[in-house]
This record gives sequence, C-alpha cells and structure tokens, in this order.
Amino acid sequence: MRRREFIKVLGGAAATWPLAAHAQQGEQVRRVGALGVLAKDDPEAKAHEAAFQQALAGLGWTVGGNLRIDYRWAAGDANGLRKYAAELVGLAPDVILTRGSQAIGPLLQQTRTIPIVFVNVIDPVGSGYVASLARPGGNATGFTQFDYRISGKWLELLKQVGRFQG
Repeated sequence: MRRREFIKVLGGAAATWPLAAHAQQGEQVRRVGALGVLAKDDPEAKAHEAAFQQALAGLGWTVGGNLRIDYRWAAGDANGLRKYAAELVGLAPDVILTRGSQAIGPLLQQTRTIPIVFVNVIDPVGSGYVASLARPGGNATGFTQFDYRISGKWLELLKQVGRFQG
C-alpha cells in the first residue's frame, strides 16, 4: 500500500482497500504515532482513542495485527508536548496523528518528512501549518471544525441578534 492511501484512512477520507489485501502473508505492520494534549486517563482522551481504533478496525486495521499505535499524552504540558513530539518522530512512524492546536507546532518543528494528520486545529492556514486546506503542501494535513474566514459573518449575526433582544 502506498503511504498516501494510509494517510487517507487516518484523515477519515473515504479510501478503502480490499480486506483480502490485509490478510496477505508477510504484510508490513504500519506504525502510527499519536500525540495527545490531554492526560492519558482523561475520559475525553479515552473516548477519542477508542473511536479512532474502532474506525480503523472497521477498515481492516487491527492493533496488534497489521497496526501498531504509539501514544504519547502530554496532559496539557508544553514541555511534555515538545518532548513527546521528539520521541514520536524518533520512532519513525508511517504517520503521526494529533488533535488540537497545541501539538501541531512541536511536531512540525521535529519533522518535515513524516506525514502529520491533525484534527481540530484552530486556523491551520493562518497559523502557517498548511498553505491551504484544499492544498496543504508540506507534510501536514487535516481538519478544522469551521472556516475562520466566516468569523466576520458571525460578528455581524451577533450584532443583529443583539438588536432584536435589546
């Protein structure tokens, strides 16, 4: 399998592969690094980890079978994020997954070659993490909850709501 196809799986894209390909003898075990900003025992972190592994399993990727995931949890500590970003890069995973704006910077400081997939990063274009959401360039790509270019419209709507309630 090509690296790009593997990244699509992690990013939630609609790429799928025949399950028969996963059953081939001598298949390479893929390695994923995951850098979390929460504490390992945080209920939200546990829920994200379980959902991630369940989605991968639905596509034929099983931890302990054809997939290994190395988690690092920084528990909101900036020094921990830098330390764990360096550790994960040192493990040379096929791809690194992260959630939140705090972790993407330290990861990009550590590598410009290992693909990084992010979710819930605030304004990745404005922050300089990617060139654009449509064509990110570099080694980082991912998702954000909304397009910050519409923030002016939000302000306009809030002003209108205020006039109606005033």
